[in-house]
Amino acid sequence: MFERQPRERFNVQPRQPSHRALAGPAPYAAHSVKGASVGSTAPVRTPNGRPQGVRPVLVLLHRYVGLVLALFLLISGLTGAVLVWYDELDATVNASMMKITPPATGLKPLDPLVLRERVTAAFPQAWVDSVRLKAAPSRSQMFGLSPALGPGGQPTPALAHDEVYVHPYTGEILGMRKWGDLGQGPTNLLPFLYRLHFSLALGTIGTWAFGIVAVLWVLDCFVGAWLTFPASARPRKSLPRFEAAPRPQWLARWWRTAWQVRWGGGAFKLNHDLHRAGGLWPWALLLVVAWSSVAFNLYKEVYRPVMSTVLPFQADVRGRLPKVDVPTADPALGWAGAQASARQHLDALAQAKGFTIVEDSYLRHLPQFGALRFGVRTDRDLGHSSHGQTWVIVDARTGALLGSHIPTGETSGDTLTRWLMTLHMGHLWGLPYRVLLTAVGLGVAMLSVTGVWIWWKKRQARCLAAARQPQRAAAPTPGIRPNTPPRWAPPFFFRKKAST
Repeated sequence: MFERQPRERFNVQPRQPSHRALAGPAPYAAHSVKGASVGSTAPVRTPNGRPQGVRPVLVLLHRYVGLVLALFLLISGLTGAVLVWYDELDATVNASMMKITPPATGLKPLDPLVLRERVTAAFPQAWVDSVRLKAAPSRSQMFGLSPALGPGGQPTPALAHDEVYVHPYTGEILGMRKWGDLGQGPTNLLPFLYRLHFSLALGTIGTWAFGIVAVLWVLDCFVGAWLTFPASARPRKSLPRFEAAPRPQWLARWWRTAWQVRWGGGAFKLNHDLHRAGGLWPWALLLVVAWSSVAFNLYKEVYRPVMSTVLPFQADVRGRLPKVDVPTADPALGWAGAQASARQHLDALAQAKGFTIVEDSYLRHLPQFGALRFGVRTDRDLGHSSHGQTWVIVDARTGALLGSHIPTGETSGDTLTRWLMTLHMGHLWGLPYRVLLTAVGLGVAMLSVTGVWIWWKKRQARCLAAARQPQRAAAPTPGIRPNTPPRWAPPFFFRKKAST
């Protein structure tokens, strides 16, 4: 017969009786967890060493938040991969009204304000309240239309078109469209994808929905990253601490288990690894895209209040302009006079702040506030966008300065915001970064698809296990009484061999 050896020989500490054991027997399956004794005061842990109350909650949070985000991120990822090339694709689709052939005689383009007068005469029922002051040599000039304001500042019925494209050398109207209206045909394909990208083409409701989704996405970025971390190494219980077997370093285990893809491990392992590694490799850029999405959709409601708690911002001039009683179609000083006043203030601001004006960008009349905004491109602008990021707002009646904005170098909050938005739009570092951003957009769509696929497969497995559980409970295990722990048996190498 087998003779039990003393416990000290194997360096095994005797288990202390728990209060549950002293109080009486308890169902084994209901109260025991692998890795923790019944009634132990230590936190119950899963086999991987993490507290059982933390990881399961985060897994559920990641699972169901991911299901909510899946459709939104699938749409935004696919459309974002296309919108990186918005200008080129839009000009290709609408080549007849956006592309021109400059004359070979060396003629100069007409003054943009002169072109504006011609557009105003062609559309008397609309106000031409924005003028681009600089256009590419082979591109037409675009003017934005808005419904004229009636007595008391009430807008007139909506216009059939809100963008007009004019030949900059002849003043000929080349085409028009209502931005984002897919009912007008392929001419609005790219603008419709743009609307779909940030609001599901649902207006204010869609903008809010995508903003909330972006907030959840930011939180899920951190939850998903935490779930990829391996458990911390723990010494074996059968050996003293100083004799614990060495284990790989934490970073090595994280690299091996989370950052690599098992291409030959079957469909489930492949989708699981693509979902996990595909979220880790571009994690920083995904976080940038997610938080900048909050800035685009919920700037005043979420982004600015949160960031203002830790970073300073310039005063938001546009949010505190007083409205006028009687809006007018044109600035009281005239377009040229208001631009001259704004130019003086910009020159003084450039001298005081030490930046250089590169070129004029746009003029925008704000009739509800009796003001005019003059935007220019300066060496403080970020990226290669043709839309000026530095601007001043002047009173359209007196020419007095109402406010200004410098995109970078003034406050850390505005500088960081400009970096986030420019990275989101792909207006930095040329072609390589745009290709990378396209790949990230496709990767976001891949994460949505693989995440839903993994959830569906695991749900099928859980449903199958739940269906088999009553059958297993009805059939008792031979040799073990129900609701009692199995008897301890020594390992096979300690058992005494039967005599022959």
